[in-house]
Amino acid sequence: MKLKVLLTMAMVLAFATSALAAPIVIKFSHVVAQNTPKGQAADYFKKLAEERTKGRVKVEVYPNSQLYKDKEEMEALQLGAVQMLAPSLAKFAPLGVKEFEVFDLPFIFDNYQDLHKVTQGPVGAKLLKKLEPKGILGLAYWDNGFKVMSANKPLKSVEDFKGQKMRIQSSKVLDSQMRAMGAIPQVMAFSEVYQALQTGVVNGTENPPSNLYTQKMHEVQKYVTLSDHGYLGYAVIVNKKFWESLPADIRTILEGAMKDATKFANDVAKKDNDEALAGVKKSGRSQLIPLTPQERAAWKKAMDKAHKDNMNRIGADIVKEVYTATGYHQ
Repeated sequence: MKLKVLLTMAMVLAFATSALAAPIVIKFSHVVAQNTPKGQAADYFKKLAEERTKGRVKVEVYPNSQLYKDKEEMEALQLGAVQMLAPSLAKFAPLGVKEFEVFDLPFIFDNYQDLHKVTQGPVGAKLLKKLEPKGILGLAYWDNGFKVMSANKPLKSVEDFKGQKMRIQSSKVLDSQMRAMGAIPQVMAFSEVYQALQTGVVNGTENPPSNLYTQKMHEVQKYVTLSDHGYLGYAVIVNKKFWESLPADIRTILEGAMKDATKFANDVAKKDNDEALAGVKKSGRSQLIPLTPQERAAWKKAMDKAHKDNMNRIGADIVKEVYTATGYHQ
């Protein structure tokens, strides 16, 4: 009898030890290449998380839409099929949190300093809180960068856009932006853009240079206009139920790792975009077109319609809070 009790205790202890030894798995899915700012930051977070938890957490990173495409990943997170995403900020409007489309407004940020007044300030925090009723927790904002326009014809004046089919993310603001320029917006998953450009399904698109270059879009686009007309960034989000179920000490460690990964992400974004533009230029496949101050002002004036058309949709209060934070003048 005593031996039976000892064996039972040994089995319980072995099971408990095994359970303790099994790492907590965080599946981190994203839709861009591993060598983009987001891809590098996701890998850096994995490294920090695994090192600092001494193997108690395992982060599995799935780049390039390996698990889910743009439209699928948010539902997968809410269902718990993945635990962490870093979707572009435009992806939150379809969830009913339209305030995030403020980031899509053209020319709303002149530089990273203005941008970070929002993403690292009270307005950014206020926006992330709005995700919680959807079962999502926002951990951080990661920069990608300011967007350029690409096409198979030079895009310098507003008139150059007339009739051009331009790929956009699913965003009412970006739809308005392209229509304000006379273009025809085409919503399309990021993973499908290269082929669409190659076959002429669309004539052009907008991207930060790092996305353009790593997806080789410059190989099927003759011209790239250095417009910096809009911002593309991400929110790192987690399944709320999963995150709140983590042991408190693990959660604290992961929050520290995310803070450091965020600094890494934002530092590498500008560097990578500068290097991507240099790579595009060196390839000789696309011609880089700078805008004069007058041409840029004309773009801004035309695209201001996207601000007016979407003010009530996004929420006038949030838009005005961003205007105040950045000093935006129409």
